[in-house]
Amino acid sequence: MLKIQEIQEKLFGVNLIPDDIMNIVHKQQWLRIWIPKEYQGLGCRFHEGLKVLKTVAKIDGSLGWMVTLCSGANYFSRNLKPQIAQQIFTDSKACFGGSGMLGGTAKIKEGKYQINGTWHFATGAPHLTHFTLNAMLMKDGNAIMDENGNEQFKSFVIPKTKVTIIPNWKSMGMKATGTYSFSVENVDVEEDFSFVYNEFFTHSVLDKIPFRIFADLTLLVNYLGMAEHFVEEAKIIRPLLDFSNFIKFIKETEAKTEYFALEIEELLRSESLDLSEKQTEIHQFGEESVSKLSHELLEIYFQLGTKATHDDEPIHQIFNDFFFFF
Repeated sequence: MLKIQEIQEKLFGVNLIPDDIMNIVHKQQWLRIWIPKEYQGLGCRFHEGLKVLKTVAKIDGSLGWMVTLCSGANYFSRNLKPQIAQQIFTDSKACFGGSGMLGGTAKIKEGKYQINGTWHFATGAPHLTHFTLNAMLMKDGNAIMDENGNEQFKSFVIPKTKVTIIPNWKSMGMKATGTYSFSVENVDVEEDFSFVYNEFFTHSVLDKIPFRIFADLTLLVNYLGMAEHFVEEAKIIRPLLDFSNFIKFIKETEAKTEYFALEIEELLRSESLDLSEKQTEIHQFGEESVSKLSHELLEIYFQLGTKATHDDEPIHQIFNDFFFFF
């Protein structure tokens, strides 16, 4: 395996994660941290997976976002019927990704669904083997409504071979992630390749974690990893600056993140299913932590001088990857 510095050099300034780096991703099974062991995944506990994501994000921001979002999409292996999940994830390079937006249509047609639409934005699009999407259910030209009069949606898994990728990512950061839109035209999908977010065919603590908690903490560790990498590069430019308080905050935030992950696992093991207050607490913690990380990082950035703004400097790429959402 390449050394971390070699990986960083290969990812610097590129618009797509190179194949040799993707081979490392697959060899380390970073995309399989949330896939159950019965589907040849690592079946990591929540706190274990978070450590992996933070480590990868520290190597490179684009690599971190791609691994976090694609491993998060592979979590849907738990929502698929076991025989379908086994079939797909027998391939060691199986990789899901897609869009969480509600869009497109799924016309019920002779026991299948005919999918049409365009979705934005699927991280890792060039590396995906399957795209996930949400589509509105249609029958006889009309949207299918639930008992409350709301349009019904369902989620689907579609092979890459039946998807058209639209390379339209223009953000200042995440340039190497391949975060592109995609379209599907008149593709028939069998019922077995549809799923519902909160219906699981596996049985583990991870299945019970509310999506908001899962999303908040997996995203937070990405920011922590990039912040650590930023400090390392900032020290090279301004070695006499005092980074101690920022480093201390990063470590304290990481420790509390792990505490929350362990606490959630324990609560779910004890069947404490009412996590509404804890979910609010974690969401607030995540927002406040990212806000403080952002302000502290900016304060340091302003003290680094023009060198940090040069697009041939590693710290410039880290800065862009960190703030691509803002």
